Amino acid sequence: MFKNIHIIAILLFLGPSLWAQETSFKATVSKNRLGVNERLRITFTINKQGGDNFTAPNFKDFTELAGPMQATNFFEFNGQKAFEMAYSYTLQPKRKGVITIPSASIELNGKTIKSNTVKITVTNAVEIPKDPNDPKYIASQNIHLIAEVSNSNPYVGESISVVYKIYVDVSKVNVRNYRETGSPSFNGFWNQNIDVKQSNGQEGTFQGKTHRYAVLRKVVLIPQKSGKLTISPLEMEVGAGVPIGRRSLLGNMITRNVNFTATTGARTIEVKPLPLANKPVVFTGAVGDYDFTVTTNKSELKANEAAQIKVQVSGKGNLKMVELPKIETPTGLEKYEPEHKENIRTAISGFSGSVYDQYTVVPQFRGKYKIPSTTFSYFSLKDKTYKTITSDAIIINAPEGKTRADENAITSTKKNVISNAKDIRFISTNATMVSHEDSEDFFKSDLFYLLLILPLLSIPFGIFIGMKKQKRDSDIIGNKRRKADKLAKKFLSQAKKQLGHKEQFYEALEKALHNYLKAKLQVETADISKDKIKEILSERKVDNDTISEFISVFDSCDYARYTPTTNVMMKQEYEAARKVIVKIDKQL
Repeated sequence: MFKNIHIIAILLFLGPSLWAQETSFKATVSKNRLGVNERLRITFTINKQGGDNFTAPNFKDFTELAGPMQATNFFEFNGQKAFEMAYSYTLQPKRKGVITIPSASIELNGKTIKSNTVKITVTNAVEIPKDPNDPKYIASQNIHLIAEVSNSNPYVGESISVVYKIYVDVSKVNVRNYRETGSPSFNGFWNQNIDVKQSNGQEGTFQGKTHRYAVLRKVVLIPQKSGKLTISPLEMEVGAGVPIGRRSLLGNMITRNVNFTATTGARTIEVKPLPLANKPVVFTGAVGDYDFTVTTNKSELKANEAAQIKVQVSGKGNLKMVELPKIETPTGLEKYEPEHKENIRTAISGFSGSVYDQYTVVPQFRGKYKIPSTTFSYFSLKDKTYKTITSDAIIINAPEGKTRADENAITSTKKNVISNAKDIRFISTNATMVSHEDSEDFFKSDLFYLLLILPLLSIPFGIFIGMKKQKRDSDIIGNKRRKADKLAKKFLSQAKKQLGHKEQFYEALEKALHNYLKAKLQVETADISKDKIKEILSERKVDNDTISEFISVFDSCDYARYTPTTNVMMKQEYEAARKVIVKIDKQL
């Protein structure tokens, strides 16, 4: 009897400590084994209040479909109060195999607590039963992600478009939200996005049924090679509300929110090569339907006057990749580097507008100059044949100006002199002599007085030049810009010489950028990464936009070595490099 009373007393004394909870922070999953196409939920639970700064593990082998979702729960068990706080994620594996999910962490009373790790076994994709009453199945059958391709069998260089749309049968489901989880890639295509304005959706038809749809993205593509080219799918995580057939007390339809992954699927484009038959020698890759003109703003010039020669291609096609032909000028008509300009409109049907090179020509002597005719060839998509346009020759007349040296040369007939020691040398008996008395004295002549006052006249001219120099020297911004532009041209001079030679040009361009950094920052850049270059430039207070432009030129050098490149594109890369060097130099 006394023994039993003794045991009860001990239990009453130790009761509070037995009921006191030990701190627990653990990770649990909804399933430890699943197919690569299935999902799981992982929950991190702590049983003490005051937890803060929760840090999730790195889900690098999973796609996060939802989370973190936080829940707090107070409950009572046998008269004892308890507490739980949970953080939940919905995940889908990216690969097969045994995957370990690392620990999460949370701070409690100044200490960091870590959860346990969890091992997940991911197998091949499994067949998921299709329950017609499953809200997720209903959503997947009434929400469709579509990639509409304008032409799946184009020629090399022919513009096509891809329009990404989401179709929804609003009578059965509604879309709450969506986010892109996988972007399409366009390997083998030159591509440009078209801005899409936000809209409330439009009425349309999908598989013979009325749907609402919204345009998500528009892209113009130009294939660069023939054969089968694959456009990888666009994937989106869609949140949808599915009615469950019951109504609330207020009469509103009750819906269940579900998430599922929608995809366009991969699209294959069969690209036709351009025909080899009748392909002109001067053809450089222009595909479309074009007009070609070579015009001048002046055909008659005064002394030292310049004329503008415009070489222009206009029409519809792969305008951004058109290489304009060069004009040839005769000797005596000086030609300067052309100014390249583009006026191109981008639409879902492709590119239209014009591109042109504008040359400045200046005659060195008076006379008539003939600029020969210029030829441009393109492949016509309308007629499926090559077409060649030849411009008219241009005559530039310069009636004024200096004459050529050979026009003023005095011609004479020269006879060979035969030397004979026995002959008597001929001595001239006539000489033209000028009497000293008849010559004008330099002293007090007009030339004498002119030279006398010339130093006085040069004083205001010198003052004017000095003021201009002082003003130029005080223009700090202008001087810095001129110095930066000169520096950019110095480093890029070798690259400019290699324009037209792809490999040599991009090697020289990349080397120029490295040499510039080496000279300006006193660092060896050959072995450092782009991230390190970003870090160095950031430390030198170069703004982020300029750094991004600088790195973009590096990326273009790497990319262009493995893709077709035109002279126009190389000139654009050269100009981009020159401008970004000028920007950086002004900030350093």
